[in-house]
Amino acid sequence: MNMTPREIVKFLDEYVIGQSEAKKIIAIALRNRYRRMKLSKELQDDVMPKNILMIGSTGVGKTEIARRLSKMFGLPFIKVEASKYTEVGFVGRDVESMVRDLAMAAVNLVKSEQREKNAEKIAQYIEQKILSKLLPPLPKGASEEKQADYEKSYEKMLAKLRNGDLDDLSVEIEVQQSGFDAGSNLPPEMANMQESFVKIIGIGNKNVKKELKVKDARTALENEAVDKILDMDNIKSEALKRAENEGIIFIDEIDKVAVSNNGSSRQDPSKEGVQRDLLPIVEGSVVSTKFGNLKTDHILFIAAGAFHLSKPSDLIPELQGRFPLRVELDSLDDEALYQILTQPKNSLLKQYTALLETEGVRLKFDDEAIRQIARIAGEANAKMEDIGARRLHTIIERVLEEISFEASERAGEEIVVGKTLVDERLGELVKDQDLARYIL
Repeated sequence: MNMTPREIVKFLDEYVIGQSEAKKIIAIALRNRYRRMKLSKELQDDVMPKNILMIGSTGVGKTEIARRLSKMFGLPFIKVEASKYTEVGFVGRDVESMVRDLAMAAVNLVKSEQREKNAEKIAQYIEQKILSKLLPPLPKGASEEKQADYEKSYEKMLAKLRNGDLDDLSVEIEVQQSGFDAGSNLPPEMANMQESFVKIIGIGNKNVKKELKVKDARTALENEAVDKILDMDNIKSEALKRAENEGIIFIDEIDKVAVSNNGSSRQDPSKEGVQRDLLPIVEGSVVSTKFGNLKTDHILFIAAGAFHLSKPSDLIPELQGRFPLRVELDSLDDEALYQILTQPKNSLLKQYTALLETEGVRLKFDDEAIRQIARIAGEANAKMEDIGARRLHTIIERVLEEISFEASERAGEEIVVGKTLVDERLGELVKDQDLARYIL
């Protein structure tokens, strides 16, 4: 991951409109991870990640920035909701489980990389397994002539198998069936106890004979091939190393565990407890996972929240100090909403056009209609709750409701969505504020 901050921002610009300050701060934070890995070992340990707190209304792009980053880099990345966690001793998930989730994400990431690298070996293993059932090997001591004939037949069968000529043949194979799976979020001690218990009562992995078509047998044998060819110990240690040095945990809805000073939320002690439990993890501690111990010192934490009912200062001071970089995301005006509809790679309008094209309907939007949709969305956000770009989904669904309903009967037509249609579908709603509150 050696993209420059400018390149990172340019990539995010294709999907997220505006919010240049947030993009810049995140791009610098990510580049600093790359810079840190180039330092001497002694200095590396002292360079701590600068955790980020993103503040902004719902629907302005906080989560979208995180989602795109995870796809962009091959980094262990997880997104969690702060409201899911409870203080230790209360019913619910404890905060350490987010680190276990990150370890699992890292293992899956490294495993998929290794799968790609060893794709040829895996394919060969599967082919050999299937061919050994279709063409049983010769007994020991067979004559050279028979061996030569067998090799010729084997090559022919292999060519047919690769061409897909044998896909519909039935073959009996042994498939490893897992009788029990220990939960990834259990503390390691409990997971080990569970595994021991499973072994004692004998409901672990067992081989089951199944008759499958060759094309299905390939899929069934894939996991077995992966287990045989990939070095799982190596994958686990590499995954832990990556999670420790490159891992990113995005904690959404952090404002939901803030306790506002008006005292109304004081009745929920688990909120402040969650913040206290988060402290050691964000500061740096060792968490036991089923793959080994994971140090959280150099994991980058990005927290985000709307902070409608609370303020960042309502978080406990120690936790505020763990998020030194603050960035406020702008609310979306009419122009930003217009750009969201037209500029991103897979914008909403492109999505709807592609969906209706599957029915043979060509959908076109007038520029005036797009401007009107953006204006109405901006107006609704100003007069009611500000839900940002999410308001566009509701409005476009409303505009296209009839067209979508009749699409299968209008194949081959070209439908132009103009300002008149938008006003027809939304005019009454815009005038009637009470009705708009329910529908928009």
